[in-house]
Amino acid sequence: MSSWVERFARAGACAALASIALGAAASADRYPGIGRPATPKEIAAWDIDVRPDFKGLPAGSGSVAQGQKIWEAQCASCHGVFGESNEVFAPLIGGTTAEDIKTGRVRHLAEPAYPQRTMMMKLAQVSTLWDYIRRAMPWNAPKSLSVDEVYAVTAYVLNLGGVVADDFTLDERNIAAVQARLPNRHGLATNHAMWPGRGLAGAAGRPDVSATACVVNCPVEPRVASLLPEHARDAHGNLAQQNRGVGPQRGADTSRPGTPLAAAPAPAAVATGALALAQKLSCTACHGVDSKIVGPAFRDIAGRYGNRGDAVAYLAQKIQQGGAGAWGAVPMPPQAVSADDAQVLGRWLAEEFKR
Repeated sequence: MSSWVERFARAGACAALASIALGAAASADRYPGIGRPATPKEIAAWDIDVRPDFKGLPAGSGSVAQGQKIWEAQCASCHGVFGESNEVFAPLIGGTTAEDIKTGRVRHLAEPAYPQRTMMMKLAQVSTLWDYIRRAMPWNAPKSLSVDEVYAVTAYVLNLGGVVADDFTLDERNIAAVQARLPNRHGLATNHAMWPGRGLAGAAGRPDVSATACVVNCPVEPRVASLLPEHARDAHGNLAQQNRGVGPQRGADTSRPGTPLAAAPAPAAVATGALALAQKLSCTACHGVDSKIVGPAFRDIAGRYGNRGDAVAYLAQKIQQGGAGAWGAVPMPPQAVSADDAQVLGRWLAEEFKR
């Protein structure tokens, strides 16, 4: 790591610690008896970032073969078996060549006519990929992967991009050598006017935009709201059905005419016990009640199969065994669902949504 980044990191860490200490002192003065300093273990649990020089990377290992199993079970439904993704998510793999691995610069990035920019084309640091998988994936259960599973999934993604061999095992000792084979490892530019800007050799040393603060002396109390225009609503399915099970964010119900987020009505079936089970089993990460996400909407599944004489048994079996081709190119992998839960969901689809 360069000296200026070291200095910036140390200064930032000192400033953060100082602000925490001052904030804790101020809180103790204003609210006596409320709150306490974070323990070292609590700080360690929060401080999980991995730097480009791999400081913060925990010990562990995972093979390409292990990563493939995890990928097919938890990742392929969104990102495709080979990282090709689908109409909802952008492709992860593609656009890089063996020559790019030699040079460290992806040639297709310099070609405006090239049709797609994949993750592997833009990735400049393996630490970015490892860190993002650890803290944000899988989509419906972030931070649920173990350290070894993160190593394995990272190894599989790198294998899909031709960076490592089929029999490769990634660990904290060889990850720096893998970094030296990343197709776009020399593609991270810092000679621009954005961060860190002034002081870096070659940087313009000025902001990339010029503006005057406008939200001052407002004649009325500002009201923050969000509303999608009608032409953009439902362009990617119903946003209300595409939320993680964590955090305060809730998307607007874009299957209905435009209403502010605060007044967005909940789907009619939200109160049903079967839907609660579907949410618990992460079915709603890929299926909306009334609109397609990655897979078809529950209502569309019911419309196609609900009139079969064996609808409950058929749907329960499909839930457990998975399938491909019936609803497009994106496969549904087998689900780790008990027979009883599969029956509950099958009966719900066959009877609740009958048209």
